[in-house]
Amino acid sequence: MENIQLLIKAMEYIEDNIGESIKTETIAKRVHCSKSSIEKLFRYINNISIRDYIIRRRMSKASQEMVRHPEKSLLDIAMEYGYSSNEAFSRAFYSVWQVTPSEFKKNPSEFELFPGYRVTRELLEEETMADRKKVDISELYDCIKERKGCYLVLGDIKSLIPINEISRKAGDLAIITAMKRMEQAAGNDDIVFRIGGDEFVILTNSKDADYAKSVCEKILSHNEEAISWSDKQIPLSLYVKAMCYEGGTALRYSEFFTMLQNELSNEYKRQHR
Repeated sequence: MENIQLLIKAMEYIEDNIGESIKTETIAKRVHCSKSSIEKLFRYINNISIRDYIIRRRMSKASQEMVRHPEKSLLDIAMEYGYSSNEAFSRAFYSVWQVTPSEFKKNPSEFELFPGYRVTRELLEEETMADRKKVDISELYDCIKERKGCYLVLGDIKSLIPINEISRKAGDLAIITAMKRMEQAAGNDDIVFRIGGDEFVILTNSKDADYAKSVCEKILSHNEEAISWSDKQIPLSLYVKAMCYEGGTALRYSEFFTMLQNELSNEYKRQHR
């Protein structure tokens, strides 16, 4: 959990200073850890370097700016996101979108507004995600804001500690399997991401309570199914809860993640009364 909080603070610092010069050393100081530690954390959880995350976040916001404000010049947008020349901005934009800013601006409807990187590192090659909306970790922030009023489905592994006591690798398998169950229950437009060691969220694209309930039922239908580790069959179950997200545009990752973790904690307490 400490690592997740470090990551959240780092991403919030980047968000607050997206148009400024941002150095990894400065981020590390703000979250009170070493430069190498925050770099390793970004690569481990996001499967991307801090530098590449910042570039993707800037280019994602720049592309949205082009769509929402077509009257703005490319140089104005470039300067807004920390680039002093069209050339430097164009190189960065092309590295993310594989088209130039001019090509994008002529007909943005031809391009998908999400770079093709998936949130969950462990499942990058899984066929279960083949048809799912591909969302870069740098786009998660915007997706959460845009889906105000949609349902969230929260999942938490029951009794992960005893599984870890059998073997750490058994615990890793339990986490991957739990994530797969969340993925398989989610719709193609839903986004699945991890908020802790054994805590997951489906950000649905639906405001229908019955839809959220059906997603929960699909996940729960696999409870007590066993994972195979060495010569052991280990039952795996999840706590699941649906809730409507009534957030707004003034989103902060720390508040959002804390809210989700509190909801999961309350669900755990409710089931153990």
